[in-house]
Amino acid sequence: MDYQVILSPKAVNDLEKIVRYIAINNPEAAKKIGQQLLSKAKELSQFPLRGQIVPEFNDPNLRQLILKPYRIIYRVEQSKKQISIARFWHSSRESLEL
Repeated sequence: MDYQVILSPKAVNDLEKIVRYIAINNPEAAKKIGQQLLSKAKELSQFPLRGQIVPEFNDPNLRQLILKPYRIIYRVEQSKKQISIARFWHSSRESLEL
């Protein structure tokens, strides 16, 4: 059975900010990166443990996928068969906040 992928309010806000920022100079690129980030996040429904453990937290349920220069931070909730996308984080930003 596939896992359900859910975006947290912070993740939705992150994605909106990323797309708006890129769209200032390149609306087509903004749309493309937004779609790529969402597509990569949705892939987790099939492969929830695909990402690596987030080094800042060392929690086996908190993982990340990289789509340079972005990190997709997510929590695996195996008992609920659910993936919660916590953040879409640009690698140039300082310390990760959940």
